[in-house]
Amino acid sequence: MAVVLGHNQYGKAENRVVRVFRDSDPHEIVDYNVSVALWGGQEAPHLTGDNAPVLPTDTQKNTVYAFAKEDDVVAQPESFGIRLARHFVDETEPITHARVRIEMYPWTRLGNPHAFTRDGRFVRTATVTYDGSTTWVVSGVEDLWILKTTDSEFADFLEDRFTTLAPTHDRLMATSLRAQWWHTGEDVDWGKSHDRVVQTVLETYGNHHSLAHQQTLFDCGAAVLEEQPEIAEFRVTAPNKHHFVYDLARFGIENAGEVFHADDRPYGLQELTVRRDDAPAPGLAFDPGQGW
Repeated sequence: MAVVLGHNQYGKAENRVVRVFRDSDPHEIVDYNVSVALWGGQEAPHLTGDNAPVLPTDTQKNTVYAFAKEDDVVAQPESFGIRLARHFVDETEPITHARVRIEMYPWTRLGNPHAFTRDGRFVRTATVTYDGSTTWVVSGVEDLWILKTTDSEFADFLEDRFTTLAPTHDRLMATSLRAQWWHTGEDVDWGKSHDRVVQTVLETYGNHHSLAHQQTLFDCGAAVLEEQPEIAEFRVTAPNKHHFVYDLARFGIENAGEVFHADDRPYGLQELTVRRDDAPAPGLAFDPGQGW
């Protein structure tokens, strides 16, 4: 039996970068968590300990911070990711692939033009992968909490001898969405596109009478693709944030769906992809190593 080296990658993870644009009044700010992964030509360090082909992760870190100062593209996570990924592949032998993942933490300006408060509604994400010729750009959002107090049903499901769940035609439904969407081009106003996707998801989810959570999630993805033709694929992971009606009858108190116990685990988990039927294969758009 022979033992061989499989896929490998390395990089500098979670570089916390805050960039203040002082040349504007009021000031602007971006707050990022940048992770870099590189691969290609790394057999020697694994098999013999020869570090000749290795670009140190410390160098990668320094590059992230230097580019944050030098390039205005840092203002949008997608454009900053493109700049970094292409640099690491085009300027570094023998690297053949780079993946840059950025988490962006939004801040909202206060009444003072130079003061901000952290906007905790969600985390914006961008993942850029580059192989020397093709660039894949995937935008996203994480921790987007949505809750509906009515207009949600779950009934007519399979039942067996272990089934205890009662069907319902009116329930509280909540989730914390992680969504990613793949752009087929780069001529995109990244900030405007992201805002539109988030707003479309919120409006669709909120206004949808749900017979199944999966149905609501599919309709969210379909609405995004219909509104933005340059988006080829939409992927979403949605855990059920269960809220159970608390039993107050034992105390002689009626509880008609007004008091709930919020339970974080175990939880139902829906994952799905919505794509255009004429969309090309996603290639390296999505990272198989990180799941969805």
